[in-house]
Amino acid sequence: MLKIDKNIILLFIARTLRLFGYGFVSVVLALYLSESGFDGFFMGVLFSMTLVGDAGISLLLTTTADRFGRKRTLIIGAVLMMMAGVVFIMTRNPLLLFIAAVVGVISPSGNEIGPFLPVEQAMLSQLASKTERTALFAWYNLVGSFATAFGALAGGGLATLLQHGGTSVLDSYRAVLCGYAIIGGILALVFSGLSRECETVASVSPEAPRTLIGLHKSRGVILKLSMLFSLDAFAGGFVLQSFIAYWFHVRYGTSEAVLGSIFFGANLLAGVSALLAVPLAKKIGLIRTMVFTHLPSNILLILVPLMPNYPLAISVLLLRFSISQMDVPTRQAYTMAVVEPDERSAAAGITGIARSIGASLSPAIAGALFSVFLGSPFIIAGGLKIIYDLILYRSFKKSHVSDEL
Repeated sequence: MLKIDKNIILLFIARTLRLFGYGFVSVVLALYLSESGFDGFFMGVLFSMTLVGDAGISLLLTTTADRFGRKRTLIIGAVLMMMAGVVFIMTRNPLLLFIAAVVGVISPSGNEIGPFLPVEQAMLSQLASKTERTALFAWYNLVGSFATAFGALAGGGLATLLQHGGTSVLDSYRAVLCGYAIIGGILALVFSGLSRECETVASVSPEAPRTLIGLHKSRGVILKLSMLFSLDAFAGGFVLQSFIAYWFHVRYGTSEAVLGSIFFGANLLAGVSALLAVPLAKKIGLIRTMVFTHLPSNILLILVPLMPNYPLAISVLLLRFSISQMDVPTRQAYTMAVVEPDERSAAAGITGIARSIGASLSPAIAGALFSVFLGSPFIIAGGLKIIYDLILYRSFKKSHVSDEL
């Protein structure tokens, strides 16, 4: 049975609010930019810059969080989230949008972005026992997926409802962005309630030297994992949730409300899949769970644009989401298990930053590919993710950590 205290509850509330906001805005973000007169290439470059900025801000904040203060780091991230939403509402100036994308926190994927996940992982690892860690991360991801699902449903539904009430398409999208900015402000208030128990504890190896990036004995394994996670994220950048919404809108004329419903179902399935990873990991281990569930989901991703009709394309996408997140809590638990307690924020931050850097390179390519073959991003993403799975298994199949589960 998981031990729950005030800090864990607040972190779960923050996760729920944040992922609701990410799902809320991701359904309409690409459509908002398109309605504002920007083409697919601009959107791709902007999304790439969003993720580049995320990597830079996260590197600065997460590698110093254990010394600067984890709580203060999270509050700064929430303020940056609010600021990004405000700028996107207030202007269509390309330069200002690029600045907001680089400095602020806004998610085109519907997934985590910013310094939040690494710092929260470190806090949760500290607040939970070793035997509870994988289950806690599974529930943490389940809550996030459900929040993203309801956010997507609400974002698409609100835009459609406003349009039916006479609001212009562009203004309906601005209303969604306004909601996103408000969520950022509320998030800062939630983080302010965290106690000192969430801050870093001394390393079990007190004589280990500290480094600029916050790692000491775990540098080698974290570097190797970071390179692999970067490849996986590079592949994922081709199929951001905003891009998938755009693909369905262009290919089949799918409305905002229906897109919200699709991602509602998809993220619910993803959340359940994360929870199912716990018993499977107990049977076969963390690494095998990561790989053996990720491979079939990537094959299904390749099949989405190859389906001959709309119902089949949606069915394959939903089937893919039903197993797509089983690697996430296991990946997080494994990363936290192989580092010292005072390295956790840095380790989670560096692996997260590696993912952000990888993901930042591909949206611009994907945006350009839409004009060549609309379904090519799905095929490229699935193929690269399969390569990642095979390399990960070969590199870590013999790895054992004393507190995997």
